Amino acid sequence: MIKPDAKKNIDTRLKRVSGQVAGIQRMVDDERYCVDILMQIAAVRSALGKVGQLLLASHVDTCVAGALKGDDAKQRQAKIDELLTVFEKYGLR
Repeated sequence: MIKPDAKKNIDTRLKRVSGQVAGIQRMVDDERYCVDILMQIAAVRSALGKVGQLLLASHVDTCVAGALKGDDAKQRQAKIDELLTVFEKYGLR
């Protein structure tokens, strides 16, 4: 479950990213200068990275914390394994 304050922030950021991607499409259609397009792509990647950070923080604060506080050792280990997989996908491991 995404924390409500994080959800609002993530939603706002994703709407902005969506607009940026549409802008990139227009830039390509208009045959704009390649470097300008690449800079916009870099901005979108950075914005998505921030969305990922916010989502990961929310996940750790809710799902992972809840599993670690619980009595179910299998569930705790499953959440730890899941988190390590996410870290690996993000290049953090």
